[in-house]
Amino acid sequence: MSIELISILLLFISFFAMLAYGVPVAYSIGISTTLTILLNIAAMPGITTVAQRMTTGIDSFALLAIPFFVLAGELMNRGGIANRLINFAKSMVGSLPGGLGYVNILAAMLFGAISGSAVAAASAIGSVMTERMEDEGFPRPFSAAINITSSTTGLLIPPSNVLIVYALASGGAASVAALFVAGYLPGILVGLALMIVAAVISRKRKFKRGEQVQLSQVWTDFRKAFFSLLMLVIIVGGIVKGIFTATEAAAVAVLYALILGFSYRTITTKDLPSILLNSAKTTAIVMFLICTSMAMSWLFSFESIPQLMTGFLLETVSNPFLIFLLINITLLVVGTFMDMTPAILIFTPIFLPVVTELGMNPVHFGIVMVLNLCIGLCTPPVGTILFVGAGVAKISVTKVIKPLLPFLAAMVFVLFLITFFEGISMWLPNLFGL
Repeated sequence: MSIELISILLLFISFFAMLAYGVPVAYSIGISTTLTILLNIAAMPGITTVAQRMTTGIDSFALLAIPFFVLAGELMNRGGIANRLINFAKSMVGSLPGGLGYVNILAAMLFGAISGSAVAAASAIGSVMTERMEDEGFPRPFSAAINITSSTTGLLIPPSNVLIVYALASGGAASVAALFVAGYLPGILVGLALMIVAAVISRKRKFKRGEQVQLSQVWTDFRKAFFSLLMLVIIVGGIVKGIFTATEAAAVAVLYALILGFSYRTITTKDLPSILLNSAKTTAIVMFLICTSMAMSWLFSFESIPQLMTGFLLETVSNPFLIFLLINITLLVVGTFMDMTPAILIFTPIFLPVVTELGMNPVHFGIVMVLNLCIGLCTPPVGTILFVGAGVAKISVTKVIKPLLPFLAAMVFVLFLITFFEGISMWLPNLFGL
């Protein structure tokens, strides 16, 4: 057995063994990378390479967008945006049968898109909607299942931090602007699929219909939510029109969210220290994951793992349909036990050469990958949103699994629809020439 093969085996076995043992993902990535370099020290630049690659991995102007969007999301979460969006969504779709289910989905889509965080959407929307839905006769497990799955749509609808991470991992093959625009239709499609499932279940169980809302009330709720919704137009419109870059757009988002919070009088100067501290903690976690993942990505390139994987798949499986199917299944499995950021950074260099060889656009693959991993966020054993949603609803995870299944099935259906119909993702980027 060659030293190269032993190195690859050591890398993956040590990584997954540490994950199984409960070692945090970032540490698992860094330690397994270091062990592999130590094994093959004679053929590699040296152990200092790990530190160098970790440092250079985050030396990117594009990554400055992440702490800004995290801070903007925290400001939005504290700024009373959730209630305004919920009231607007309720006036729009609340009068339909099982309407509060649609309200939860629509509000989560809007809030997730504005904040760029699935966790923020699950906690902010779930904390308000769970009680409202229970008062209207909806079981807590059902409302939790809706909240968990719909919260992930904000990772597809821009601005989204994970799309920025994918742009970095793609090595410039996909621009942030193109990814942001490409995420709109898939994100909306996921939301509509979830609404269809909620409608079928609501009619079957005869859940209560909401009160009919007058047009004047719709207009009032829209006016209250207008400036929150305007943020989406300013940020994405500014990027598409070339007024500012994604990083500059993130800084604009912080300023806009801060002004909005003070205008609504939901944020005071006394709140700023805790907001900044929470944002710094979240940013530190994300950046450390990126650091270690970039070191592992460099090791992948050094060991020619992407090339080996491309050659193996293309030689073993001749049907492109089966290759895309295998990649989707792999990412779905990966998403069940690995957080989204390291999964994108680790598996993008492996699978992107394969799909581009088969003619898939890197932007399209980015949307497919993110949706795959969104499903993983809703599934055990490591589904972050699953645990957040269950915690907000104050029920055990086991009680959520059964009502969650039809919603997950809808997300998987949309995933395969997007995978094999590239136009769903690429129509808007092509329209805007991105």
